[in-house]
Amino acid sequence: MKTCDVCKVRPAEIYQQHSNRKLCKECFIEDISNRIVNEIKRWDMIKSNDIVMMALSGGKDGYVMLDVLSRYFSKSNKLIGLNIIEGIHGYNKEEDAKFLVNTAKELGVDIIVTSIKDYIGYSMDEIFNKSRESKNYFTPCTYCGASRRRIMNYYAREMGATKLATAHNLDDEAQTAIINLMKGDINSLLKQHPNASVADDNMLVKRIKPLRKIYEWETATFTFIRKYHIQQTECPYIELAPTLRAIVRRELYKYEKENPGILIKFIETLDQILDYVHPHEISTKLNRCIKCGEPTTLGRNLCKLCELLSSIGIENPNYTLRIPKKVI
Repeated sequence: MKTCDVCKVRPAEIYQQHSNRKLCKECFIEDISNRIVNEIKRWDMIKSNDIVMMALSGGKDGYVMLDVLSRYFSKSNKLIGLNIIEGIHGYNKEEDAKFLVNTAKELGVDIIVTSIKDYIGYSMDEIFNKSRESKNYFTPCTYCGASRRRIMNYYAREMGATKLATAHNLDDEAQTAIINLMKGDINSLLKQHPNASVADDNMLVKRIKPLRKIYEWETATFTFIRKYHIQQTECPYIELAPTLRAIVRRELYKYEKENPGILIKFIETLDQILDYVHPHEISTKLNRCIKCGEPTTLGRNLCKLCELLSSIGIENPNYTLRIPKKVI
């Protein structure tokens, strides 16, 4: 059996196409970990005094982020995990959340488990059913995405976190960049730069993406080697309305297969191009939503979440009735 191209000792078990290397399990784990840490240090994503909240769904990407950050940053930073239960029948499983909580504890990280129903008053299934009954129909992903983003920022802010880490991988980032280019959405494209200053508002917690240069197949292999109990059930709503992202994903997978490493080169090039624009100097002043008090873009009275929910008859979601309190 061929030996690992890195250590030259252990048997090679994984072929890393973009580097054209055959790696043993140990060297593969070290490679992924080092690339994540190097990306964090390159862009100064995490400073020594930062409190980092990690958004963890229980999937492969989140486990990789939890594993690496807990090993490399737990001594210099306070790490907190957040798991959001969407409330989708057949998708959310209690044992998945329990395994995540227990695994995080073993790694020295506490997990907050909450749900869309707790924050809004309706589960995703209930929200989607109300949307089908109304004339203002959007895909389930629209409601879910807006709800999750709000909940992540809310808990990060209330827990005193200075950074909100999401587990978006390289595939996610490349797809998003292509979609932003296709839509001509320059502002969203600029926001993809790690040093982008999205908005001048103290109610928004700065987001970071430590896994933005790690392939999805690499996070899957990482969790398989580590034997993590990942959530494997795919969301049933994905099949209801094929999105532009699904089409872009399919085409990018084909192109990457024909040109290994092209996605990394694409995002690296995008970083270099956006550097010329100085995205850290670009920030936007925001309004406040008249219903919930959360930030919203200039010229709008309602935030996107309140607008979406109001359009399907949810006028007083839970979050508009509560008085936020500091947890720490």
